[in-house]
Amino acid sequence: MSKLIFEHKHRHKNYVVDIKIYKVPKDKWNPEGFHYSLVLVKDEKRILGYDNHERKGHHVHKGSKEMPYEFADEWKLIEDFYKDVEKMTQGEIK
Repeated sequence: MSKLIFEHKHRHKNYVVDIKIYKVPKDKWNPEGFHYSLVLVKDEKRILGYDNHERKGHHVHKGSKEMPYEFADEWKLIEDFYKDVEKMTQGEIK
């Protein structure tokens, strides 16, 4: 059974930030015991996403690109996400 441990949604400039982190039983798909989705949305389209859904393990979506993500813990995850949010909203990452 999963337990929501962190949820936050807010506007950031002309964007929407939506974060959900769950504590889940450890298994082969969630060896750290976390299931998460952190997204940055503009014009109803995800432009940045950190997640471990779809049994792909930890990964990041930046635009149409998908790349692996080195998960350390939930606090580093949030920090890394917000660093990319700042870069994207300032036009440093496309």
